[in-house]
Amino acid sequence: MLKQFSNFWYKFKEYIVLVVLVIVSLFTLSNNNNNSVKNVKTIAFSSFAFFSNIISNITTSALIKNENVQLRKMNAELMIQINLLRQYGIENQELKRLLALKDTTSLPLIPASVVSKSFNTTTNTFTLNSGQNDGVIPGMPVINDLGFIGIVQNVSENFSIIRTLRNVDLHLTVKDERSRVNSILKWDGDNLILTNIPYTSDIKIGDRIVISELSTIVPVTFPIGYIKSIDYSSTDIFNKVILQPFADLTLIENVFIIKMIQSTQINNLELNFYKKGL
Repeated sequence: MLKQFSNFWYKFKEYIVLVVLVIVSLFTLSNNNNNSVKNVKTIAFSSFAFFSNIISNITTSALIKNENVQLRKMNAELMIQINLLRQYGIENQELKRLLALKDTTSLPLIPASVVSKSFNTTTNTFTLNSGQNDGVIPGMPVINDLGFIGIVQNVSENFSIIRTLRNVDLHLTVKDERSRVNSILKWDGDNLILTNIPYTSDIKIGDRIVISELSTIVPVTFPIGYIKSIDYSSTDIFNKVILQPFADLTLIENVFIIKMIQSTQINNLELNFYKKGL
């Protein structure tokens, strides 16, 4: 035991003496009321407080900065989650409406989602994620819960391209649901126009326009839109009637393709021209 103590003392005696002297010095200073000693203590404590405050501020600033970074990260993550939940909510509502439509019709429907959109002045098209493997063929009508959207133009195994209402190559036979007046609907690059309607026709702003029974590729009177304006200033014998579609093409994400009989489409192209320009 004594030998171990001797070895310890031999190795650390300088440090032990230093610690003892420091303790004695501090004790002496704390109990000494000499003015010079008081001044030294004041300066020492002031310096210690000053540097302690600086170190504390630096440490606190670093902690606050780190906390701010973490909080900003959490806020960003919450924003992403909230946005995803909102998108899921919107998609859920749209899907519910589409399911309700499917439940209330006996027509064979193929569900599809819009994977891309091409917007220009004359030929607006959508690409859908349903194709030949799903039973889609050119000429099939496309709808959503608000009404008619367009016609399938081309198909591949898993995708299809549709001509929307805003396409100059798509002409549809439509009618005024109230007065039963028939006309041809087409896109002029700016508006959906009802053509071949004489001045004497019974049409009014707000009238609901649906696909006519005379249509050769859509044998169901799906709604399209309503009459937005009637221009009586034309010198022609026909009115210029502008239609406002029920479905906003810029917002559509999910649709149904109506599975039609191909012979019906192929044998009746004269009024619809859905393959014009192919």
